[in-house]
Amino acid sequence: MPVKTRADLYGGEATELLRIISMYPGLTEKQLCRFYPGREDVTRNLLSHLARQGRTRQADTGGYFPYGSQKEETDPGMVRAAWVLLDFIDRADYHSCSEFPVKIAFFSGGELYEIVHAAAGQEALVTHALRQSRDSGGRRIVLVDEPGQIPLLEFPGITGFCTVDGSGNVSYYKKST
Repeated sequence: MPVKTRADLYGGEATELLRIISMYPGLTEKQLCRFYPGREDVTRNLLSHLARQGRTRQADTGGYFPYGSQKEETDPGMVRAAWVLLDFIDRADYHSCSEFPVKIAFFSGGELYEIVHAAAGQEALVTHALRQSRDSGGRRIVLVDEPGQIPLLEFPGITGFCTVDGSGNVSYYKKST
């Protein structure tokens, strides 16, 4: 049996890690490691290896970006939406970034979930956009900046609401009826 090289062992993981960094630019090492539960050391080594190869770079903010990306601006809504996704990562069959106001879409148990970011002051815009769009049939998890926004949001498919603090802790809420 031939000896496996580093590329054989980690090539697929490195490709997947680059895909995640490209889809969700600005995620921290802590977030990227959470995509691979139980493999945090391997993920840290891959991040170092990809940086040495010049395939990724880490910004002063700590976020990782694909090499060649002129943008070093982190989308705080996307970074916070990624924390929500990471709560479901062990059950997510597939995930990807999406279009405003949906930040991330993922499949779990054969169902589509959408993480919608409703920034403070954009409640009417988000509500209008999601009332006008054809219903995706998915379940929508609405990420708000503060719980006081919840009564201002009403559109099809809302499963629940959440906030994410600066440390990445997610708190979930249901709208009281």
